[in-house]
Amino acid sequence: MNVRDTVFLPDVQGAADARNVAIARVGVRSMRWPLTVATAQGTPQPTVAEADMYVALPATQKGTHMSRFIEVLQRQAEPLGAGALPGLLSAMLARLDAERGEIALRFPFFVTKRAPVSGVESLLDYQVQWRVAGPAQAASVTQTVVVPVTSLCPCSKKVADYGAHNQRSHITIAAELAGELSLERQIRIAEEAASSEMWALLKRPDEKYVTERAYDNPKFVEDMVRDVALALDREPAVAAYRVEVENFESIHNHSAYAQVERDKRAR
Repeated sequence: MNVRDTVFLPDVQGAADARNVAIARVGVRSMRWPLTVATAQGTPQPTVAEADMYVALPATQKGTHMSRFIEVLQRQAEPLGAGALPGLLSAMLARLDAERGEIALRFPFFVTKRAPVSGVESLLDYQVQWRVAGPAQAASVTQTVVVPVTSLCPCSKKVADYGAHNQRSHITIAAELAGELSLERQIRIAEEAASSEMWALLKRPDEKYVTERAYDNPKFVEDMVRDVALALDREPAVAAYRVEVENFESIHNHSAYAQVERDKRAR
């Protein structure tokens, strides 16, 4: 095959379709892609994201051009933050000649933490999702973090003669952004609402601190989800949110769960 043979290859996806059925989302899903994430400290952090990219397809068009989604990511060279997502969406819509679309990026994000007593440093990982959707001129951006924490049961502390049971918990904050909110700040909102935050590396004096900190700060899932909600109410960069707390119970074979959802624009 020579160059002349490729000039006249038909564009099957761009052909007309007579069935008159519009498609809400068509594209690529669960595609792994290297990504550089902008951090609050200004030091870019490399990671590997799982990407979903979709566009809305008109009823008159047979298909979309799947390879063009890859081209959009391939051209993304600068460190990416939540504030840059509308620009990425706009580039995708322009390349696919679409009016509406959606991009979701899921990736691990690492924060360097110092143990509370020894000061030893270690990395703790958090699961993040960025989602941008809509038309280019009115895109909405949602930033979601899953934060592992410790919770200690107030009831157990009240009724037991010896100690109290605690558990590992996940606080999930999905925040629709109206301004700049760093991943680090969103993570801290969750950690400050827990009985105790977590560290990857702890020495014995640190373990003593964490154990006693949780014991002095008992919280139900209801307490944590409400405390996170109140903190998000005070954040001007958050337009709407959904908070979920799940306690992976240490004395039951089930989880305890609570959720609060609010659109701050609906007042």
